[in-house]
Amino acid sequence: MNLLIDSDTHLFEPSGMWQEYVDPADRDVALHMEKDDLGYTWLMFGDRRLSLGGPHRPGDVDGIGVFRQRLLDGLPADFDLDEFTASYSDPEARLIQLDRAGFDASIMFPNYGISWERPLQHDLRATLANMTAWNRWIVEIAAKGRGRLYPVAHLSLRNLAWFEAQLAMLADGGIRLALIPPSLVDGRPLSHPELDRAWAAFVDHGITPVFHVANQARPFDEAWYGEDMEGGITPLSVVFIWAGAALAMTDLILNGVLERYPDLRMGIMELSATWVPQHLQMMDGGYRHTARFNGESTELSLMPSEYFRRQVRVAAFSYEQPHRLLARSGDIFMACSDYPHTEGTLTAIEDYNATGLVPEESSAGFFGGNAAYLLRAPSQS
Repeated sequence: MNLLIDSDTHLFEPSGMWQEYVDPADRDVALHMEKDDLGYTWLMFGDRRLSLGGPHRPGDVDGIGVFRQRLLDGLPADFDLDEFTASYSDPEARLIQLDRAGFDASIMFPNYGISWERPLQHDLRATLANMTAWNRWIVEIAAKGRGRLYPVAHLSLRNLAWFEAQLAMLADGGIRLALIPPSLVDGRPLSHPELDRAWAAFVDHGITPVFHVANQARPFDEAWYGEDMEGGITPLSVVFIWAGAALAMTDLILNGVLERYPDLRMGIMELSATWVPQHLQMMDGGYRHTARFNGESTELSLMPSEYFRRQVRVAAFSYEQPHRLLARSGDIFMACSDYPHTEGTLTAIEDYNATGLVPEESSAGFFGGNAAYLLRAPSQS
């Protein structure tokens, strides 16, 4: 029987997690949660607010807006964050939710962890310390998940010695995926020869790097985005949500990383999927054109789109009409719910069924096989 795998859910960090799991020497830079005078809970770095803890209910985006409007109006918070989100952090509760949703397993990204990386990008010590804390905690979560919960590690390529030590610890703990930013690494593209050490380590440890929506270094100049919105998101970052992943994958493909490491697997989640068919066409067309225009022989043994289809898998929501994406780009897409975020859904499988895509043999890759490929796990039970 084919396993049904939700390729994008979120595991909420308990309020004291970073302080509990960080190295003692780094406790002064550990993130923490703190309530303000009105009862709103913020993710804090020292006395700096990084993210607002909100009442996430799948499908209720307007509810978050109402909650934020209360804050703007100076009204007191109308819920207790720790009590509201307790089940989102609890492995047993998550297993029960999986059964209700009809999935056999789920991939679990950070919740607050996707909000703080860019604000701390100039403090490498704090960045690595808080990533370490999350990574230690999720090893324990995975052990309690009965082979059904797959938390995603949080890594940086800016310190390769630290990175390799983390990969070894994570692999020993059964972690299969790691979130990294689709951006320059201290001014170097991801394909830079000095970073080959990282791609080789991913392969050696059997851990798949993945891109996911997060507050990380942006693909365009900061001037385009305007001032950061406290506790909110800017429209430009949403409109171009896919751009960083598209740029990073193009760099890795055209500059030979996927050629040199054919067993390197890459995942793209919650960064939309509708861009993929056109981008595959643009990569192939650009590659052919520049080779002819420059009078140079091509150096890749495959066309760019073939590397993408061979080694990359992309999550697609039901509203993106994934059956059409499959017809245009092939079997490289994955089912996802984004549970329990407000932009997510409690009924992902039913949502896909409504578009005509059902969990049968012909769509086994979409509903589990492609996620299993990233996890390097069997796709059948």
